[in-house]
Amino acid sequence: MNTPKALAPESLYTHCDPAQFGFETTAELGGGGIIGQERAMEALQFGVGIRREGYNLFVLGPPGIGKYSVVRQYLEHAAGTAPAPPDWCYLHNFEQPDRPCAVRLPTGRGQALRRDMERLVDDLRNAIPVSFETEEYHTHVQEIEEALKDQREHALAELTAETESRGIALIRTPGGYAFAPVRGGEVIKPDDYEQLPDEEKQRIEASVEELQGKLANILRQTPKWQRESRDRIKALDREVALFAVGHLIEEVKKKYQDIAAITAYLDAVQNDVVEHLPEFRGQDETPNILGIALTEKPSFRRYQVNLLIDHGRSQGVPVVYEDTPLYQNLVGRVEHLTHMGALVTDFMLIKPGALHRANGGYLILDAKKLLTEPFAWEGLKRALYAREVRIQSLGQIYSYVSTVYLEPEAIPIDLKVVLLGDRFLYYLLQAYDPDFIELFKVTAEFEDRVERTPDNDRLYAGLLAVLTQREDLYPLDSAAVARVIEHGSRQAEDAERLAVHLSSTMDLLRESDYWARQAGRVVITRTDVQHAIDMQVRRVDRIRGQVQEGILRNLVLIDTAGARIGQVNALSVIDLGNFSFAQPTRITANARMGEGEIIDIEREVELGGSIHSKGVMILTSMLAARYAQDRPLSLTASLAFEQSYGLIEGDSASVAEFCALISALAAVPIDQRLAVTGSVNQHGQVQAIGGVNHKIEGFFDICRARGLDGGHGVIIPAANVVHLMLREDVIEAVRAGRFKIYPVESVDEAITLLTGVPAGIRDAQGEYPNGSVNQRVEDRLRDFAELRHEFAKPVPDGHENDDTPA
Repeated sequence: MNTPKALAPESLYTHCDPAQFGFETTAELGGGGIIGQERAMEALQFGVGIRREGYNLFVLGPPGIGKYSVVRQYLEHAAGTAPAPPDWCYLHNFEQPDRPCAVRLPTGRGQALRRDMERLVDDLRNAIPVSFETEEYHTHVQEIEEALKDQREHALAELTAETESRGIALIRTPGGYAFAPVRGGEVIKPDDYEQLPDEEKQRIEASVEELQGKLANILRQTPKWQRESRDRIKALDREVALFAVGHLIEEVKKKYQDIAAITAYLDAVQNDVVEHLPEFRGQDETPNILGIALTEKPSFRRYQVNLLIDHGRSQGVPVVYEDTPLYQNLVGRVEHLTHMGALVTDFMLIKPGALHRANGGYLILDAKKLLTEPFAWEGLKRALYAREVRIQSLGQIYSYVSTVYLEPEAIPIDLKVVLLGDRFLYYLLQAYDPDFIELFKVTAEFEDRVERTPDNDRLYAGLLAVLTQREDLYPLDSAAVARVIEHGSRQAEDAERLAVHLSSTMDLLRESDYWARQAGRVVITRTDVQHAIDMQVRRVDRIRGQVQEGILRNLVLIDTAGARIGQVNALSVIDLGNFSFAQPTRITANARMGEGEIIDIEREVELGGSIHSKGVMILTSMLAARYAQDRPLSLTASLAFEQSYGLIEGDSASVAEFCALISALAAVPIDQRLAVTGSVNQHGQVQAIGGVNHKIEGFFDICRARGLDGGHGVIIPAANVVHLMLREDVIEAVRAGRFKIYPVESVDEAITLLTGVPAGIRDAQGEYPNGSVNQRVEDRLRDFAELRHEFAKPVPDGHENDDTPA
């Protein structure tokens, strides 16, 4: 087995050649295309193109990669080629006022209808009073009233004549009508009446009784005659009103004769106007409550048009993004006004929701915001299943408050809903909501990393040109573009990939522009980009400085010189949200005879995560398979992360743990100038880990502060070499031979580097070479097994086995 060689400086950083771009600054470029999102764009094109139920879209990917911008741009392009959808309005329902009617209108005609109805009401309020002020109308009314008076007077005259023929007079009194006997044209006085013969008195009383019956009949007929007279006046009013109103409404009907719902509505308006003529004639007294006059008569509001959706000026179908997807913001709401201490409403207070505004087009929603708003997700699903929007307030549904409610007619919808969210949310909905799969059948997944190729580099340069122009920033020269691309690879933690996190890229461009302006330049250079990157780190690296200070002051014990048995420098990453860094961590191991148990101290005190525990178990399995196939694994070992007081998670320290344990068993010291990272499998192969750049730089910073002597370095998995995008100061130290980075593929290579002693490979007879680390470990474990066997022998009677066998 050959000792691994240190990496050359060229392997530590993959440069981007500015010469490949062929421009001096991005000001020379036009726009750039979408980078590396072919799969997502194909899904987006399919989801927009298929017009079937349930084929709504869920666009998933990490935040900050530009999902919304790309989706919005694509949808607006697709929307611009389609005809604008129809207008929608709510009209008063004259038969059921609490159920306003929804009417669909051809595009742009909603505004015309609203203006026509406003003009119609004004015309009616002017024309109707004038029609009832004519001399002809007053003559007809007078004739009807005179006819009523004549009819009554005629009946009374006939009754008066009859009474006179019977010697009885009909007398009008303040209390009504009365009958009295007369003689010689004079009413008989009561005393004279008493002196009349009984026969005469009986005749008079009989006549009076009969005449009273006829008078009563006339009086009973009077209300009927009055009612008939009023009916004749109403008929006259209707005739006059129709004459005044009919041609005005007919003019409006002719404009909308192609819309059956509007012509039917105008017929209802005409009937309602005729039924409520006093309101137009100004005969109604101002309504009041407790003597307080109401300032507004609501009657004329019922003839207005609530234009809910107006596409008169729209170019193409709508693309709507609802930033606050509350339930009422999605499905609409009915507002209320406080009037005289009570909540009142009508159809004019119906307000549209995002589903109304996006009807016929596209609605974009943030999935997380949608799911965190009460009832919003269920309201959206209900609308998509029913393919209609029904405005219902939560107070009405759940009886939260007691007030007047409207039940507007539902409006049919035909739109595409596009949800934006991360992968975790997508798979969570898929697992726990069966409706989700039925309603969102198209998945468009955005990549957060793309392959770093010359073509993608040029596309990225075009994207930077677009971003700088959009934000009114200085253009970048070709070297600055190259540095931004290299930084993108660093963010992706892969020299062969490029991060497409547009949010952080935009931040870097803004800050680079700032530093260029501070330096008095009109073009962003590589120096400005590097300075912006350095300042981003500078603003957030306080914790890193404190951690390194603790190590350099020996408050945290980390050796970077000498050699120690059972002690190794591992590397761990600390993530602070928008900043990550690494620090060396001392791992120690002890070994003694036992029953094959490796104690993970972190797990025992519940400071080790499940993945870390898995790594220790794999280590235990590998140890037994390597050295104890034909005998019991007779040791007890313990592993500890020294001075670690938080949770330990991950398996990237399993190579370091194995090497520390082997060092303790073989009694071979480990060079403390080296640190090691990597996970291991049961066959001893070293596997890739994350954060390799941070880990190398973290150990380098400590070693540089204490003084580099050429022996310092880091051992990494060979699979991580393609991920290296190290800082310039690290590369310079490697180039000068003061720091080294070793790639390894197996734990044997790591052991050889750390101890300076060959690990050893079994020969044809299955034996390790003499003096090798593996041979020493195997011999030590064999000794443990023999000792354990001796201790396990039964003790003869009468003897005590107090001494350790030789």
